[in-house]
This record gives sequence, C-alpha cells and structure tokens, in this order.
Amino acid sequence: MENLPTTLGSKGLINKHEFLRVIIQCLYSLGYKKSASCLEIESGVRYKSIEFDLLESQILSGDWDDCIDTLNKIKDVKDDTRSSVLFLVFKQCFLEYLNRGDDSLALSVLQKRVPTLHMSNETVHKLAYSILALKEMELGKLDEDVISELRKRLVMELGKQLPPPIVLPERRLEHLVETSVTAQIDSCIYHNSQDAVLLYEDHCCGRDQIPTETVQILTEHSNEVWFIQFSNNGEYLASSSSDCTAIIWKVMDNDKLTMKHVLRSHQNPVSFVAWSPDDTKLLTCGNLEVLKLWDVETGTCKHTFGDHGFTVSSCAWFPDSKRIVCGSSDPEKGICMWDCDGNEMKAWRGMRMPKVLDLAVTSDGENLISIFSDKEIRILNLRTNAEQVIFEEHSITSLSVSIDSKFFIVNLNSQEIHLRDVAGKWAKPLKYTGHKQNKYVIRSCFGGINSMFIASGSENTQVYIWNRQSSTPIEVLSGHSMTVNSVSWNPKRPLMLASASDDHTIRIWGPSQSNKIQPAETST
Repeated sequence: MENLPTTLGSKGLINKHEFLRVIIQCLYSLGYKKSASCLEIESGVRYKSIEFDLLESQILSGDWDDCIDTLNKIKDVKDDTRSSVLFLVFKQCFLEYLNRGDDSLALSVLQKRVPTLHMSNETVHKLAYSILALKEMELGKLDEDVISELRKRLVMELGKQLPPPIVLPERRLEHLVETSVTAQIDSCIYHNSQDAVLLYEDHCCGRDQIPTETVQILTEHSNEVWFIQFSNNGEYLASSSSDCTAIIWKVMDNDKLTMKHVLRSHQNPVSFVAWSPDDTKLLTCGNLEVLKLWDVETGTCKHTFGDHGFTVSSCAWFPDSKRIVCGSSDPEKGICMWDCDGNEMKAWRGMRMPKVLDLAVTSDGENLISIFSDKEIRILNLRTNAEQVIFEEHSITSLSVSIDSKFFIVNLNSQEIHLRDVAGKWAKPLKYTGHKQNKYVIRSCFGGINSMFIASGSENTQVYIWNRQSSTPIEVLSGHSMTVNSVSWNPKRPLMLASASDDHTIRIWGPSQSNKIQPAETST
C-alpha cells in the first residue's frame, strides 16, 4: 500500500494530521457534530488529544488522584502552567471535600498538595480563607447537578490554559482564515471598501477603489482657494479663499456638488473653516482677522468672535457642538475656549506661551493637540491635564487628526508628512515623502475606509495619495495648474476627494470609471 502524504500544500508546510484536527474542531464548534464524528472515524484523527480526553474523563468522574497524576505526567508543559492548572484542580477538590463534610481531606490537600506548587504565601492564604468562607456559607447543600456543572467548568478552564497540541486554541480554523484575509487586506494598497472579502479567491483591489480622476471642477471662487473641508456627514463641502469669501457646497445624490451659500462678511482672505460635529454650524477664520460663526442651513452669520486685535490662527470644535477653541499667533492671546455666544469659558495664556500655528480637538473630546512656534507639538489630555511634548526638526505647517482620534499627521516644510499616534506609544513617526513643499502652507488629510489613506496637496500642482503602510505615493493626480493648498476626503463617501488650488478652482476626484467632467451647478 502506497504511503499517504503527511503534509499538504504546494510547499509542504501544512501538517495533514494538524489540519484535519483543526477542521474537526471547527465542525464541532459550528454544531455539525455528526459530520465531525464521521471525519474522526474516517481519518483516524481525534479532535481531543489522548491526554485531554483522559483528563476530562477523570475530572467528570471526580477521580482526583488519577487526574493529578495525569497532569504531572504530561510532557512539554511549562512549570508555571502546570502549577496553575493543578491549583484549579485542588480548588475543586476542596470544594467537593467540604461539600461532603470531609474537612480532614480538604486540610490534607492544603497542607500536602498546595506546597508542592511553590505558590506565593498570599495565594495559599487566599485559598485557606476561601475554605473558611465556604464553610460559613454551608456549601454542604450543593447537589450533584451543581457539582457536575462545576466539573464541566473546570474542564473548560483547563482547556484554555493547557498548551497545544494537548488542547487546540478555541476556533483555530476561523482564526487562521481571518488572519489570512486580514493579511491580504493589509497588503492591498488600494483597499477602500467595506464589502465582505470573498474566500473563493485571493483579495486584490484595483485603482477604481480610490479617487484618481477629476469628475467636477468648481470655479465660483475668484481668487486662490486656501482651504476645503467636507462636513462630518459628508453632505457638504466648505471652501475658503483669498477672495474674502467662504462657500458651502451641497453634495448631491449623484455625487455632484452645487453651491448652497456664499458667505460674505470677512474683510480679509478666509484662511480656514471648521464644521461643528453636528454639521449645523460652520466657523470661518479670517487671515489676521476675526472668527465668524455661520448657520449652515440659512447661511447667516450668527456671531463674530474677538476683534481686530485678536488674531485667530486656527480653531476647532468640541464634540458637543457648543464649545470652540481658538489659537492665536499673538503669544499674549494664547488659546481660548468660547461658547457659541462668545463667552470665554477657559483660556491658556501667559508671557511664556508661544504663538499657536494650528490646533485640533480629537473627536472623542479627550485631547487638545496644538502646534507651537513652528516645531513643537503639544498633546494635552483635557481630562487628566497630562501633556506630551514632541519636537520636530523642521517647521510644521499644518495638522490633521484621524476620525477615530488615534492618529494625527503634520506637514513639514522639509517635504515630509509625519504620522504619529495620539497616545504617544510610538518611538518614531511614520514618514511620507514625494510631494513638494518648501514655501507655502500645504494641508494633508486622512481618508478612505478606516482612514487607511493619506492625501496631500503640493507646490508642483499635483495631489498625492499614500497608503498609510507605504512611505511612497501610490497615486499622483494631475489637473491643477498652480499650487494645491488643501485636500479633503469625504468621510462618508470613500471614493470622493476634493482639492483646492491657487488656480482659483476646486477639483472633485472620483474613481477612474466616473463620468466626464461637468461644471458646477449654481443655486438660484
């Protein structure tokens, strides 16, 4: 009779016996007990090892001496693991001996068995205390059904602690498949979909999963467009320009944008906008000027913050949409927190306060991230007042935080983007290069499913897109004719990206199969 192969797969990396055992475990866990049993009989491979099968039988029958002997004889088990599982068995012994009123046997186990495990005195004392507590609770009344259930729990607990191959980790096949699928998704540089990944073929997304083609050009601004940002619900886009206006655009169901409101009130160029978390309000920040609060539905100005002596450099909302925080390039003004009526609620200022270049509040409201004096990043935990301070070697021009509040990126004039974790656990940042930035403020953003992409403008008229796991761009988008100052990725439509340029236009980018470019429709 020809010898059957003991390994599987083209590379011979899969042990056939282990593979079958994992399949049998999966069938049992899915409830296909008859199929699992048939496979065990036909293959000669058992899901449970001989050792564990024996242990289970001994525990369920209360054969404690043989159970302890079996545990001591099992090979390739670390001493601390063996002690841990023996301790669990001893605890069950105590309970059962006390339950049937055999105090001397319980005491004997405590005095003779437990010391062999080399447990700490504290652990032994806790066990002794538990015996007294059990006695006081009169646990002699436990019936056989309760004891049986406790023994089954002990079997399950030993199953979690004993190592392979004595016991298989729970749902091992599901874990292996999930790990493989996750690895394929992680290695797919264009992955940008929440659709389920098929198991029938290897996963690989194409370029059509990210925005790479101009689908619309917005030309309503009459001068350089400095900043853009989609609303949190993805239904609007706000833009600000050196023409002293800001515009609110409506995203239609067909993915086209129409102009909703032109916000005219600033005397100077509008450098920045910020959506309230509930998307009902919009802040506009005048360059070396005041901050204004607008009603998104009506397009009316509701409040003006500060005066011409208060120079606002950046602003952000708190999660409740009722409080804002603003930074000033004037060191004496520092950082202020206001309510929507302009009442100052808190301030961080002082003679040693450096000028604030940019700031952001994480969407969970936990942290205030600020950029000070070109090269300094401060992360203030607003709940604990703990502060992290990070120094960059080159000047920082902008800051952006991921939707999940876990990461942030900064643009540097050294032509690098640095990604850091808000918690401060990373020793070094991840770095992204390829774009051009020397003289101007260039703003980047997170985008796509799970914020797995980074997009940035550039001084060479192009838009750059990186997968977060790679330092080099996966796409370079051409279309603008001058510096691209800002980009924004729609948080609810992962195939929509917007870019703003000194060429007076905003470009909307979509997947490569999108329709031809259409001019923006103007609301009447």
